[in-house]
Amino acid sequence: MSLKVIAFDADDTLWINETYFDETEKKFCGLMEDYLSHQGISQELFKVEIDNLKLYGYGIKGYILSMIEAAMSISNSTIPIEIIEKIIQYGKELLEKPIVLLDGVEETLETLHGKYKLVVATKGDLLDQRRKLHNSGLGHYFHHIEVMSDKQEIDYSDLIKRLEIQPSEFFMIGNSLKSDVLPVLAIGGHAVHIPFHTTWAHEKIDHTIEHENFSAFEKITDVLKRLE
Repeated sequence: MSLKVIAFDADDTLWINETYFDETEKKFCGLMEDYLSHQGISQELFKVEIDNLKLYGYGIKGYILSMIEAAMSISNSTIPIEIIEKIIQYGKELLEKPIVLLDGVEETLETLHGKYKLVVATKGDLLDQRRKLHNSGLGHYFHHIEVMSDKQEIDYSDLIKRLEIQPSEFFMIGNSLKSDVLPVLAIGGHAVHIPFHTTWAHEKIDHTIEHENFSAFEKITDVLKRLE
């Protein structure tokens, strides 16, 4: 491989994220359990989230609005204002969660820094993702930060053009097969999957991947062996 750029997803690749959403969803289900079962509440929330992606995109702010909308739907618009206030509080708590780096992240970045151009390629809310990167203490490792509205083939193609490289010179590392691997392979890049212990249902796929440019490892430091 003649690589020039190594890109890292942020949430659940560099630091913990989905765990916090799972905790918040459990609190939301507890808040609404007088109206519906926890399973039913989770299903309604997921439906609302997916319906709203085209309007709000990815991130905590859209998640807060989706919780409020789901609460109104579940309660037939009879939800008391105190519940709405509680949901907003849960959202603010999500925005203030500490940044907890995943094992091996800093070691990997330190080893690769200076050998390749390192970038962050993530999706979500711009302000929130920049805040998390700043608070992580990892910002000095990266040449470029790309907060994408989505991670489709066109989004990666646009990023590669801005980086002035060829797809074959691009190497993506992330925890989502759907967002971090498949579109990169489709445009001729290289991709590595590092699984996180929990994955949002929207990011799951139902088939295995076999591709000469694809690798899967249990931990991020294993990527260093692939690049030797």
